Amino acid sequence: MSNIVVFGSQWGDEGKGKIVDMLAQESAAIVRFQGGNNAGHTLVVAGEKCILHLIPSGILHPGKVCLIGNGVVLDPEVFLREIDSLAQKGVDVSPTRLKISKKTHVIMSYHRALDVAREGLRSGGAKIGTTGRGIGPCYEDKMHRCGIRAADLADPELLRAKIASALEEKNVLFKNLYGAPEIDPEAVYRELLPIAERIRPYLADVSTAIQDAVAGGGTVLFEGAQGTHLDIDHGTYPYVTSSTTVSGNAASGSGCSPRMLERIIAIVKAYTTRVGGGPFATELFDATGDYLQEKGGEFGATTGRKRRCGWLDMVVLRESARLNGPTELAVTKLDVLSGLKELKICVAYEYKGQRMDYPPQEQNSMAFVTPVYETLPGWDDDITGVTRFADLPENARKYLVRMEELSGVPIGLVSVGPDRAQTFTRA
Repeated sequence: MSNIVVFGSQWGDEGKGKIVDMLAQESAAIVRFQGGNNAGHTLVVAGEKCILHLIPSGILHPGKVCLIGNGVVLDPEVFLREIDSLAQKGVDVSPTRLKISKKTHVIMSYHRALDVAREGLRSGGAKIGTTGRGIGPCYEDKMHRCGIRAADLADPELLRAKIASALEEKNVLFKNLYGAPEIDPEAVYRELLPIAERIRPYLADVSTAIQDAVAGGGTVLFEGAQGTHLDIDHGTYPYVTSSTTVSGNAASGSGCSPRMLERIIAIVKAYTTRVGGGPFATELFDATGDYLQEKGGEFGATTGRKRRCGWLDMVVLRESARLNGPTELAVTKLDVLSGLKELKICVAYEYKGQRMDYPPQEQNSMAFVTPVYETLPGWDDDITGVTRFADLPENARKYLVRMEELSGVPIGLVSVGPDRAQTFTRA
């Protein structure tokens, strides 16, 4: 097998965790390369649900090496809660198979406080929809060159000095801008010491671990979080996440050469969803939107917030194909569309009197586009037990073929239910 990158082609929540979990069976190492615990990957194995926020989805497969790359921002408390929960289920989460890059930046308690304070000052449409987990402020410190890196957890004196330095400026903001109490750097340091003690055994050179896996003839699976249209550069700015979510970041965010990225899989939900604020051209506010939300169980894995639902947006998917260069699509939640008499696909936008095949580039311009729809017939059959493309209802097959035609990318995998077993290849 070739090395594989799995990325979200919409606004996240496309079902990446399930596909990663499936592909992990044939992989030697699974790497998470960006984002933080604002992302949740839901896995269902033999009817049992497991939600992971930081640890790569491959952890459920015995013997697989799971790596957290330098492009991730790691909340150490969440990481420890996650490994404790997995250990209780009998999953091996020892440092021999679970490793954190020493270059990974650490989310501190003051990052979370800053995140919440900022969003609290915004009102109405100005709210970004942040999860309040400190992801953005942690990435800011990384770029400001005052961040805490995972390796610092093994150097107590350096850790203490960096915390004190980081809080000098932040305490001015807490006191004078946000009207919040100042944070004692020594208290932060003392609270972190026992956590750091538990994290230290997991620190590793992830670049070397990837190199070793490839040298040994194994496949490396690169796992992204969120989706392309939440990318800090290419998403619906400013309603975006704080990291680079496109496939090219798999190399930079994990510490390997781009030449290692061979098979690139775009995960696309059979319809479109979005959590939080920001423009959403095909959003539905009617009974069909409610149907998709209820039947699809569209609640955020991390926040529990309702996902906004709408028709499949091929303009968004076409842009994802341009930015990421996928070799194939993996279509998820096709079964949710069963029971709808007709289906709509957004094939283009109208914007300022022009028809557009790709999203306009100006800030917030997506809020002013009008979707151009194509209508296809639906189907009533229950497809959750289907295991071959040929056994899908005719209209379901036509829907998938139209996705291929409009995106210019072949479909490789189709998912018709939440369980690991409810996925089959296109052939």
